Amino acid sequence: MTGAEVGAKISSPLAQINSQLISSDASSLSEEIKETFQNNKIDFLSRHILEYQKIFKIMSSISDGDSFLFLDDLYYLKRSDQARVIDYFHRIAKGNNLWLKIGTVRHRSTWYVHGDPPFGLKLGDDAHEINLDLTLENYATTKSFLVRILQWFFDDAKIEIKEILVDEAINRLVLASGGVARDFLGIFDRSITVFQKRGVDYRGARIGREDVNIAAGRYSSTKMDEFKNDILNDSEHISLEDAFKRIRYFCIIRAKTNLFLVDRMEDDSRNIIEELMDLRLVHKVSSHETVSKKQGKVFEAFMLDVSAYAEMRKKRGFVEIMFWGRARNERIRRITLVLDSNYLTSNINDDELNRPLMDEDDIVEEQNQDVDVYDEEDINKDQQLKLF
Repeated sequence: MTGAEVGAKISSPLAQINSQLISSDASSLSEEIKETFQNNKIDFLSRHILEYQKIFKIMSSISDGDSFLFLDDLYYLKRSDQARVIDYFHRIAKGNNLWLKIGTVRHRSTWYVHGDPPFGLKLGDDAHEINLDLTLENYATTKSFLVRILQWFFDDAKIEIKEILVDEAINRLVLASGGVARDFLGIFDRSITVFQKRGVDYRGARIGREDVNIAAGRYSSTKMDEFKNDILNDSEHISLEDAFKRIRYFCIIRAKTNLFLVDRMEDDSRNIIEELMDLRLVHKVSSHETVSKKQGKVFEAFMLDVSAYAEMRKKRGFVEIMFWGRARNERIRRITLVLDSNYLTSNINDDELNRPLMDEDDIVEEQNQDVDVYDEEDINKDQQLKLF
């Protein structure tokens, strides 16, 4: 061993220690700079609030009317900061002829925090909530609303919807959209492309149900991209994505249907479901359902987004429940549809995921009940919801 080698071996640990100290000092300095910047920014905003109030007073005076400030996508902010941001703009607006309109996603937002002092906006007292999306709970109202939006686009061309889509395709569009207008229009747009590619054939010269099914399946990539963009925290994204995969697996493989039930008293699972609702991956179809073998319990019924099972509809044994049809009450209250909260919130290995969720007797009994249940195609036309 040469002297140079000995020197290198002796100095190497010292160099590593020195490198660690430098790295630690740099990290501490970075945190101090970050904290100082945040404090300076908050101080600056606090000192200038009177100036901002004056700006909107002047705007109101010039226009001889109220001013309006729109804050969109609040949920992109850190949840711990949301109520403070709202509180700041509320202080600017109050008494200065300024109206605030804040766009956000309900279950991903915090607009009021109880504290000493409290901060944020209190719904009902300081602000009024306007829900822009309808749900599938009131299918007839949702369908009517979405059809009116679509017809509004057709009016300029003097075209009626029934000239473009068959009635079953309209029902399918409503179902696939989950009541969300932008998804309704997005899937309709893709349905046109599907129809143009197939051309006029035995299925007719209008957009049909199967065209919408194909379009809904292709729309899934759009939804999943938006899902990834809307979740800023990687760990949260993994958690919600895992929950969605479990629900999809439960519906397609276990329950073999598009609906599932969640106990209204199980807060952990309901919180997860509500976030997935906001992300438009599941949709509520009923707020109050009972199951004969779950006496004393009340369930909410949800539908897996059509884009998540569009390709599975023709899978042997998979039954798509049309919850507004004649067979609704019989099918929607099956015990096989009950999703246990542990299925979503616990660390479940693959063996447990494949474990039957109910007794074999219950499975056989419910399979027998399906014999006399109607499929969507068998529902009489007078039972279907009319387009106009």
